[in-house]
Amino acid sequence: MAENPHRSTPRSPDRSTRDSRPSGEVSPWALAGLGMQFFAAILLFVYAGNWLDRRLGTAPLFLLGGVLVGGGGAFYSGYRRLTAAQREPRASHDDRDDSTPEH
Repeated sequence: MAENPHRSTPRSPDRSTRDSRPSGEVSPWALAGLGMQFFAAILLFVYAGNWLDRRLGTAPLFLLGGVLVGGGGAFYSGYRRLTAAQREPRASHDDRDDSTPEH
């Protein structure tokens, strides 16, 4: 059976066609879990603070500390993740001055 030359075979897209965002922009899918991470960190530290309060009899002291530490840590982690794309080095062609001749 002769193969049809006009029929194209499906190709998997390469990385350059799938990810065509500028180098300073972060994918929304990479940041999709930030809200859940924030919630889980606060919940974990509140639980630990409540456990310590029941164990030591120090009413809301460790509970409030858990809210502050969990929320602060989650905020800092999210901030670092959001600004990570800005800290990455640019591609080498972005650093080159267009007026400089190539050798």
